[in-house]
Amino acid sequence: MVNKTKVLLVGALVAVGVLAGTGAAIAAGGDDAEEPITGDALVRASAVALEHTGGGTVTETEVGDEDSYYEVEITMDDGRQIDVQLDESFNVVGDEIDTEEDAD
Repeated sequence: MVNKTKVLLVGALVAVGVLAGTGAAIAAGGDDAEEPITGDALVRASAVALEHTGGGTVTETEVGDEDSYYEVEITMDDGRQIDVQLDESFNVVGDEIDTEEDAD
């Protein structure tokens, strides 16, 4: 009986640890955590996005965006932010101007 109690107690502690770890992962972003573009892909995606918008500054990037393979956020001199969507071959497949409502 004592061994069975120990096994149940250890099992319960393991379950609590797994649940706590899952909660921490979700709080840190979980599966929705944004992965930035890096290396040569960053250079190429940035150049294509800046050409598409006619200038601005790259302020954020993401691989595996829900809308496209790459997303490059460009902040224009007037403060507007434009998300440029690119496919795996760095072709522009769309863009969207961020509005105040999008930030909420």
